Amino acid sequence: MTDPRDERALALDRAHVFHSWSAQAAPSPVVVAGGQGSRVWDHSGHSYLDFSSQMVNVNIGHQHPAVIEAIRGQASRLVTIAPSTANLTRGEAAARIVAHAPEGMSKVFFTNGGADAIENAIRLARLHTGRDKVLSRYRSYHGNTGAAIVATGDWRRIPNEFARGHVHFFGPYLYRSEFWATTPEEESARALHHLERVVQAEGPSGIAAILLESLPGTAGILVQPPGYLAGVREICDRYGILLILDEVMSGFGRTGKWFAFEGHDTRPDLIAFAKGVNSGYVPVGGVIISDEIAATFDERVFPGGLTYSGHPLAAASIVATLDAMASEGIVDNARRIGEDVLGPALAGLADRHEAIGEVRGEGVFWALELVADRTTREPLPAATIGALKQGLIAAGLLPFTAENRIHVVPPCVVTDAEVAEAIDIYDTVFGSLL
Repeated sequence: MTDPRDERALALDRAHVFHSWSAQAAPSPVVVAGGQGSRVWDHSGHSYLDFSSQMVNVNIGHQHPAVIEAIRGQASRLVTIAPSTANLTRGEAAARIVAHAPEGMSKVFFTNGGADAIENAIRLARLHTGRDKVLSRYRSYHGNTGAAIVATGDWRRIPNEFARGHVHFFGPYLYRSEFWATTPEEESARALHHLERVVQAEGPSGIAAILLESLPGTAGILVQPPGYLAGVREICDRYGILLILDEVMSGFGRTGKWFAFEGHDTRPDLIAFAKGVNSGYVPVGGVIISDEIAATFDERVFPGGLTYSGHPLAAASIVATLDAMASEGIVDNARRIGEDVLGPALAGLADRHEAIGEVRGEGVFWALELVADRTTREPLPAATIGALKQGLIAAGLLPFTAENRIHVVPPCVVTDAEVAEAIDIYDTVFGSLL
């Protein structure tokens, strides 16, 4: 039986809500009325495993009690305050964040979300270097604001190209290599050669920064091959260019590490973050700034700011989230799940379904690349992906789809049993529709 609140939610949505990245006549969205951990449900009691983590941001799971209580407690003391003031909760949040950053990165500029973080990282890089150009990958997504969307490499930048000074290059993606590579090592070396040639052709003296997702997410969960990030750092150092790493989607537990660049022998100059830092409980993002760049503005005014920068409710949610993730071993759980449970289960799924051309990922950050033919690697058409999405929802799982891929991205708190339940759903739906 359908609860009338679900019907009202859909009616109001259709009448008044304008959805992002959508044709407005698209199929009705799923109604979500509540959630806990890795599950959500509607008013009628239909439950779904959330293997999208909404927008790949609910890393700590839905309705974590410590985070809810921290927001409630902060609201009872002080709901909002100007960013120009000193606030203990804001300071504690910044301290918690930089505790996970590399040495020599001790300042945080808070923003309202990930796109704002990218905007301000680019601004900081340009002001610090006095240069203009920003290089980023074609297979990337950096946000839906002025410079962030033009830094994005995928189709979404094309109707939005109003910002200046952006250049794109191809990064490593062995499954669909632009470099005729046959091994991860070849792909890494050839992609680095290509990047350096782009730097040389564009004029190094005019390039402020290279902007990369540490592990490209919406672009396909493209795990970096050996030596690539370290090689980009070397190119930056050779030509006096800053390295901005976008950890908006990949940071704070998603890859089974606090930051996805850990273990890649590289230190960025600026780190953009959002999403997982507080699982999206309150809108927030930010930039972790190297001490050298921060010192540029000791006596010089930084020409940027936001009314809600370091909002107390957001700051409280960050403190509670990062403390809970540390005390409850949530990052370690994401790593273990990826290595011992989810990764092997997805590999088994690929063995059973010819349409899965490649499985790749780490932690709770995985992609199934779906193909019509494993030999030619022709992508499955959009209509088939749409049918799979609707089939998974009907079977009780919320998926994240992008182009010819299904991204398997549950919360970092997902359990072994929930992974097994999800694999059964993928198996059944793939078996019936592919």
